[in-house]
Amino acid sequence: MSIGIAYLVDDDAAIRDALVWLFRSRGIATQVWPSAEAFLADFSKEMNGCLILDIRMVGMTGIELYDQLLSLGCALPVIFLTGHGDVPLAVKALKHGAFDFIEKPFNDNELADRVIEALRFEESRRWRDADKAQISERLSALTEREQEVMAAILAGKLNKVIADELQIAMRTVEVHRARIFEKMGVRSAVELAQRLAGNSSMDSR
Repeated sequence: MSIGIAYLVDDDAAIRDALVWLFRSRGIATQVWPSAEAFLADFSKEMNGCLILDIRMVGMTGIELYDQLLSLGCALPVIFLTGHGDVPLAVKALKHGAFDFIEKPFNDNELADRVIEALRFEESRRWRDADKAQISERLSALTEREQEVMAAILAGKLNKVIADELQIAMRTVEVHRARIFEKMGVRSAVELAQRLAGNSSMDSR
């Protein structure tokens, strides 16, 4: 999985050019837009990277774009570039999930470092989401009886106890256990518990 792209939205051509040069000198792939409206027109949930937004732009502001993107389900980490007077706006954006804000004039390397951190954060999030999706798919493949047996396994119950509680043969429990492990891609009850730890799909069952 690629570490992603720095998506830069700024209506100042000189800043765009300078940041493209900076990011590329640090090995960061970059795409640029001259306005919030232009980026919004191209936005896709499939975008993989982070978004660097100037707060004050002609037309739609960075904050207005951010609000629109949130309504569209955008999960990209967002770094705002701000002037001194924009700090209260940036702090408010942080409370709504923005990754960070950098005040102008900014230190080039500090900005690049934060962009790299945001890209790594997004990469980790995508890996977690992909793993959760795979777990959900595996859970959906379990039969109702296998789900019952799995719940008992996770509760630490022995095969004999599970058989008594579900009124089935112990050999049947063993078969269900083997099928559960196979479907979930694990080799033990401990590994199964670790795989499901914190997974919302399990909680909803």
